Amino acid sequence: MANNSSQTVQKLWNYCNLLRDAGLSYLDYIEQLTYLLFLKMADERTRLPSNKPPRIPKGYDWPALVREDGEKLATQYRRTLEKLSGEKGLLGIIFKKADNKIQNPALLRRLIADLIDREDWSSMGADVKGDAYEGLLEKNAQDVKTGAGQYFTPRPLIQAIVDVIQPKPGETICDPACGTCGFLIAAHDYIASSKKLNRDQTKHLKLNAIRGVELVDQVTRLGAMNLFLHGIGPTIEDNIEPPIRTDDSLEHAPKEDFHIVLTNPPFGKKSSIMIVNGEGKIDREALTYERQDFWATTSNKQLNFVQHVRSLLEINGKAAIVIPDNVLFEGGAGETIRRKLLEQCEVHTLLRLPTGIFYRPGVKANVLFFDRKPGSDKPWTKKLWIYDFRTNMHFTLKTDPLERSDLDDFVKCYNPENRHQRRATWSEKKPDGRWRAFDYEELVQRDKCNLDIFWLKDDSLSESENLPEPAVIAAEIAEDLRTALEQMEEIAEDLGNTR
Repeated sequence: MANNSSQTVQKLWNYCNLLRDAGLSYLDYIEQLTYLLFLKMADERTRLPSNKPPRIPKGYDWPALVREDGEKLATQYRRTLEKLSGEKGLLGIIFKKADNKIQNPALLRRLIADLIDREDWSSMGADVKGDAYEGLLEKNAQDVKTGAGQYFTPRPLIQAIVDVIQPKPGETICDPACGTCGFLIAAHDYIASSKKLNRDQTKHLKLNAIRGVELVDQVTRLGAMNLFLHGIGPTIEDNIEPPIRTDDSLEHAPKEDFHIVLTNPPFGKKSSIMIVNGEGKIDREALTYERQDFWATTSNKQLNFVQHVRSLLEINGKAAIVIPDNVLFEGGAGETIRRKLLEQCEVHTLLRLPTGIFYRPGVKANVLFFDRKPGSDKPWTKKLWIYDFRTNMHFTLKTDPLERSDLDDFVKCYNPENRHQRRATWSEKKPDGRWRAFDYEELVQRDKCNLDIFWLKDDSLSESENLPEPAVIAAEIAEDLRTALEQMEEIAEDLGNTR
């Protein structure tokens, strides 16, 4: 099966190389491929054995496209995209703001007739189609020029997170920064394979279990198609909204809560919103979100996502959020949020991630696990267990990529079957252990409640021969400079707003 998907990816990617010579980016190609694949599969479903009623308006469907050539084909394709962009439901999300990026009609014809039309895509298993599309998304993430890597979380990391969270039938899962829906698909597949589901559980899993929000229309399209090809959400014929939408997650308090939240919010610049001030005039709030359910007002997007994730959870709900290092040590609002989180939630696990595993080079990130709890006069966090998967761990995307097996020890230490019975691998006699706990009292007494805690000896500081590859060092320096520049830009903007 993996063979079939890899062959399909290679076939699809060969055409991408052809179109890149005509000036298309990887992302442009995947978008056009998404439109055409969707149209072809919609047509296939109207034939035997599915024999479904047509969902695409006649004259804008696949047969109307296939029979054209030359300039007439380009015109028909453009008219089709314009028509479908105004549809509702899944169609509307897939084709929203769609336009033709393939200016050469001959190349468009080759893509339609020689690649898409020759395959019976509906007969392929969901795992083959889904894996093939995932393969394209991963290749797109490797293109640093488009910045698409921020929307693609390494799948081995996602799998390990889902394996310790262990979502169950009937539970609801949300990703408020879902990108291409890696977390949602992994959670869905975990539930689907965990046990035999009854009819109601199967229906709930397909239509109601997962919800995703994405800020960028273009990425929402890719996520929706990824879900569709994996058999998740409504079919083409269903006139209901898919489980993913375009919106600014941070702008409003959530209207529903969830059993589980899994997310990797995009790193980078801080946000701003438009508000109506006390005089009734429209003004720009200086890079902050004013929300009654937030503990602190801050311009730090990742700190806002931590607060938002907490608001999304139902009582006793579970969260795993990928965060950059600064969320662990930043003062001001950062300290307030960390202290409140430790008090009002059970913050039980922190996974320190190595560099070299993300498609944005040099990123220093962590995964924070916590459960929302009911009101209490005592802090809910008793111990924070930290797994240091960063110190002396070196990965690269091409020569030494992260594998799921690399996280086996973390999953074992996490002890998902009963995380209240954990055993440290670190002790004074075993100073190289990567897994140890810190009591609540010790955490809150640290300067600014700093959770950026490490204890292992970094071999690269003492032995030059153990230094990471030059490319890794350069990427880390570039990321540090990029972060510093963004912070300086934010300071400059804040100073400008105070004039």
